[in-house]
Amino acid sequence: MADGSKTESDYDVLYRIMTTRLSVRRMKPDPIPDEYVEKILEAGRWAMSGANGQPWEYLVIKDPKKKKALYDAFQDTNQEFCFWMEQMRPFELRHPAFQVKGDDLKDEWQKIRNSTGGQQRRPWHEAPVVIVVLGDGRRQWATVNAAFTFGRHASHFTDGLANTCTHMQLAIASLGLGSHWGTVHVQEPLKRVLGVPDLIDVYLIISIGHADIERKPGVRRELKELVHRETYDMSKYMSNEDIIDYLYKLRGKTMFRYHLKDSLLPGAGEKKS
Repeated sequence: MADGSKTESDYDVLYRIMTTRLSVRRMKPDPIPDEYVEKILEAGRWAMSGANGQPWEYLVIKDPKKKKALYDAFQDTNQEFCFWMEQMRPFELRHPAFQVKGDDLKDEWQKIRNSTGGQQRRPWHEAPVVIVVLGDGRRQWATVNAAFTFGRHASHFTDGLANTCTHMQLAIASLGLGSHWGTVHVQEPLKRVLGVPDLIDVYLIISIGHADIERKPGVRRELKELVHRETYDMSKYMSNEDIIDYLYKLRGKTMFRYHLKDSLLPGAGEKKS
């Protein structure tokens, strides 16, 4: 520029957005503009997919009753299922959301179910906007039949859905908003709430709003650990024992941030007079 000031390159802007994005488990209920929602959906629309099949659809939910009904169905199937599955693992290796220490597991589950497990989070149905990402597997027909072979199943289908979700997450971050994504393990109860046809998959739940937590630096593996040149570097190969050790260390780095113990904004959680 003529005044000598520097501008960010396109990559610099993208890198900043990618590295400042975070999964927000505590959002303000403040509304967000409809134009922001449209921009997020538009970003998702431009994702890549196998043979350009574009298997995605989006269900936008703002009605508080509908969001609460979806949340209840999610908690009572997906989360309840995951809670009991995780109790079979050693405590330190369980998913952070399900590391409970009480003697009465049923009681501990109810605390999580009702968002009173001491995690200082807000249930995601209180976010102003929830986008449910849907997938139509028949659009997989656009690509080659090889997509169904060698144990990959309908990978082009799920790859495309992952791509559209990533586009939307980056768009959300670029707008200065926070988001949280809920993995769907059991679809059927959610379909009943949303009126989704049998042939359409419920892939992911993305809640969107203004973050009510401070951002902390992300935890990622070093690039040098991930990259191989010309051929696979066996010195970087991890045994099963190495992977378990890695998971123990990973949990130690992420537990506090996951439970928001060091991330709350000043005044967050205080009752309004």
